[in-house]
Amino acid sequence: MSAERALRTAAPHELLDAVRRVLIEQYAADSVELFMADYGLTVLQPVSVLPHTLEPVSAHSSPAGRAFGAQEPFVEGADGGPLRVHLPVTVRGDRLGVLTVAFAGEEQVADCLAELAQIAEMLGHEVVVAERDTDLYLQARRKDRLTLAAEMQWQLLPGRSCARPEYELGAQLEPAYAIFGDNFDWSATADRFTLYVSNGMGEGIEASLLTNLAVNALRNARRAGIGLADQAALADQAVYAHYRGRCYLSVLMLDFDLASGRAWVVDAGSPQLLRLRDGVVERVHFDAQLPLGMFEETDYVTQEFQAEPGDRLIFVSDGVYSVASPVGETYGDAALARAITATRLLPAAEVPRAILRELAGHRGKNLPDDDALVVCLDWRGRST
Repeated sequence: MSAERALRTAAPHELLDAVRRVLIEQYAADSVELFMADYGLTVLQPVSVLPHTLEPVSAHSSPAGRAFGAQEPFVEGADGGPLRVHLPVTVRGDRLGVLTVAFAGEEQVADCLAELAQIAEMLGHEVVVAERDTDLYLQARRKDRLTLAAEMQWQLLPGRSCARPEYELGAQLEPAYAIFGDNFDWSATADRFTLYVSNGMGEGIEASLLTNLAVNALRNARRAGIGLADQAALADQAVYAHYRGRCYLSVLMLDFDLASGRAWVVDAGSPQLLRLRDGVVERVHFDAQLPLGMFEETDYVTQEFQAEPGDRLIFVSDGVYSVASPVGETYGDAALARAITATRLLPAAEVPRAILRELAGHRGKNLPDDDALVVCLDWRGRST
């Protein structure tokens, strides 16, 4: 209660100071630090104000990285000596970072680990709200400077992961600090879950502007309560009205019924869907329709798709499956299937980054000539 009260009354940029005071006074902590996951999901960046600075730590091979990856508290140190508790800072499945708390001995932690985890979760919720009013936490997430196009794209995204009893979802874009056209968006209600995976043509600012227009047109139609096919049609009209066919955006749109797993789909372009079911990876094909904005007043129709409990659905942009190796071999379905199989035991939030690491190995030393998007959706279904 003390932590909640302190966080609720703190200024947006002083959340860490507020939780630090509570943990020192109420739990006898020696020190408290907050680390935010960077845009590339490679390091955990310290939230600090100059001249007080800390070094970033690995999001994979450090003790804090273990807590981040496993999404469980990790206690570092033992045998009666000083120890550090690393606590995941996560909001509804969206992994923001890690809160690290140092103590003089084990006796201070034994009975309060669950409370510490709750405080870290509360801190995450307050960080999400505070980002409306301060740049501190967004600045802490970047280990390099974002391009303007990438800044626009990250601000457009709903998050990088989310979880509900019926599904778990994770997504990642690369190159994280220089993306321009690829995008994803989702929204859920009590009964439905809508997912868009899009790939805008062009490069740099122009690609980002196109994606911003199309995604906001889709959101505007969705929030008006319009069906999936008409969402596509209205967004198509908005893009065509502005670009007159010079630029267009490919999108794969799905609207799931959470109770049954039945989905309505509009396939308007290049994003692809692969399904892992009972250990077998296969491409899911839909009837292709025109990308948004290619021609005036295009009509779109929905198709049906059935997700079964235990399905893992992987969505990729053309910047994944068309990437060439140094000898000219495209990544393609076979390599994707191997990567999906190799990552089958990872949680959904970890899968996109793992597949993109495999993709980087396939590409070799060549610089990417297109951005790449991977979205992983684990479908659990609703318990009856």
